[in-house]
Amino acid sequence: MKLLSLSVSLGWSLLLAAQAPAQYRISGPYAHENLSIFLVQKEKGSQNAERRYLTLKDALDQRKIVVNETKKVNELTVENVSDEEIFIQSGDIVKGGQQDRVITNDFVLPPRSGRVAVAAFCVEQGRWTQRGGESASTFNSSSEMVATKPLKFAVGVKRDQSEVWRKVAEAQSGLAAATAQTVSVSASVSSLPLTLKSPPVEDAVRGYIKAFSHATDGKSGVIGFAFAVNGEVNSADVYSSPELFASMWPKLLKASAVEAVRLKRKEPFAVVQAATVDAFLHDAEKGAEAKIDVDRRITLVRRESEQQVTMESRDRARWIHRSVIKK
Repeated sequence: MKLLSLSVSLGWSLLLAAQAPAQYRISGPYAHENLSIFLVQKEKGSQNAERRYLTLKDALDQRKIVVNETKKVNELTVENVSDEEIFIQSGDIVKGGQQDRVITNDFVLPPRSGRVAVAAFCVEQGRWTQRGGESASTFNSSSEMVATKPLKFAVGVKRDQSEVWRKVAEAQSGLAAATAQTVSVSASVSSLPLTLKSPPVEDAVRGYIKAFSHATDGKSGVIGFAFAVNGEVNSADVYSSPELFASMWPKLLKASAVEAVRLKRKEPFAVVQAATVDAFLHDAEKGAEAKIDVDRRITLVRRESEQQVTMESRDRARWIHRSVIKK
């Protein structure tokens, strides 16, 4: 078995030169209730080498990847059984196995990869047996991703299992309070993906998804988005190609809608403008970088300031994905 996992405890080294994504412009805001969406569109003529990737969700749906249970809380194995490259993103949730898990870092699985060990956290507590008709040895769906800002920090920045469990419980509590209903599911009350699929949460996010699902229609070169909740910038995800962003968009939209539901309040707020988001994204390009090589091909780069944390994945020095989280 190939072992290319990224340890939960990362040893970052300093990197002096920054590598900015392609030049872009911001469109928006597109607003619904307390959620504002901004699209990141690649400028015409901007140069950036693009690669084609299959996402984890699509690969699982098409049975082009096998995600195996290892019976180790913080490790799974994945195997690409196709001739396509598969992009797996930090925050992708896989459902099933002994416990539902979340992937901790971005990486690319090459064609016919063989089994590769990957780092993960549990987003469920207590269960360590088969659940219903699901397989206890494999994970067969990835339709959800971590949605709340505290969970993004717990998974991608703090990288602490106890913190992940705490933030899952807080997310469930916040969603229950926001919907005034029970959002835990009897099959496993601690499971985050089951909560995200629960009828109260699905009902609460439906209006947001309907309002924004066609936001990218007719717009060229959309490579990412940023969002604000209650008049405050929350986070952003930008990708190396419009195709990769389009594949990730349904999961990203659902996650941002969940965060808007959790944080919804009655107090008025000022709508964030595009200039603020533009400054937020440009600030993400500043400062010294710390990096870690996942393998000979994939490098993760982190920049942190008083205002935000930026994580970027690179494929042989060509950037793939940039996640920016407001503190």
